[in-house]
Amino acid sequence: MATPVTDSAILAALDGLITVIAQLRHPETGCPWDLKQTPQTLIPYVIEEAYEVVDALQFGDDKAIAEELGDLLLQVVLQAQIAQEAGTFDLGAIAQGITDKLIRRHPHVFGETTVANVEEVNRNWDAIKAAEKGEAHDPNRLSPKLRKYSRTLPPLLAALKISEKAAKAGFEWEDVSGVWDKFEEELQEFKTALAEESPANQEGELGDLLFTLVNLARWHHLDPSAALQGTNRRFIDRFDHVETVAGRPLADYTLGELESLWQQAKAQLQPDDSPRPEP
Repeated sequence: MATPVTDSAILAALDGLITVIAQLRHPETGCPWDLKQTPQTLIPYVIEEAYEVVDALQFGDDKAIAEELGDLLLQVVLQAQIAQEAGTFDLGAIAQGITDKLIRRHPHVFGETTVANVEEVNRNWDAIKAAEKGEAHDPNRLSPKLRKYSRTLPPLLAALKISEKAAKAGFEWEDVSGVWDKFEEELQEFKTALAEESPANQEGELGDLLFTLVNLARWHHLDPSAALQGTNRRFIDRFDHVETVAGRPLADYTLGELESLWQQAKAQLQPDDSPRPEP
C-alpha cells in the first residue's frame, strides 16, 4: 500500500517546481531557451502535452499518467511565471480564480440550491457561466455553445459535439439512410470542386464531407477521433514493420514491391480487438 502523501509534502513539491521555473526564467542565470519563450510560443507545447496526457490515460499506465500530468503542469506554471514577470497575474491568481469559479458554479454543493439530476446541474452551470460573462442566457439558443466548441476543441471532436448537440435539439435526419444520402451528395460535390473550383471551395467541400462522416459515425455509435487514432497507430506499426524487413531505403523499391511488403505487415500485425479504457 502506498504511503499517504501529506498536504505539506504536496505544497512543498509545488513550491519546488515554482522555484525551479523561476530560476529557469532568471534574466541573468536562467536557461536561454526558457527565457526566449512567450505565452504564444508555448501554445504548441500546451497542446502536445495535453494530448500526451490523454494518451497515457487511455492506456491506463499510472507512471506515464503522472509523468505526463507533470509535463502539463510545467506548462501551467511556466505560463504563470511569464505572466508574473509581466505583472498581469500569477499562479496564486490562477488557483484562486478556479477555486472561486468551482464554488460559484456548484451552488448545490457550496450553497442552498438543490438539484434532482445531472441535467439540472448542467443547466445551472450554463446559466451561471453566462451571468459571469455578462451574457443573456437563453436556454433555447444553442448556437453560442456550438460556437465555443468550434473555437476550443480539436476539429474532429468539435464536429462530433456540434452534431450531437444539434441532433439532441431536433436538427436531425429521420433515419441513417438520410445521412448516407447526404454523404453521397457531399462526396460528389467534393469531386466536382476538385475538378472545377478554387482551392478555397475545395477545402470547404472537404470540410462538408468530413462533417457528414462524423455524423455517420455518430449514428453508428462510433467515436471518429478514436477511429482515426487507431488508424494512425496501425499505419505506424505497419510502416515500422516494412522499414524493418526492407533492409534498404524504401525509395529503392518499386510500388509493387512496397505493396507486397505492406500486405505482409498487415497479415503479421493483426489488429488488437481487446477493449481499450474509455478516454
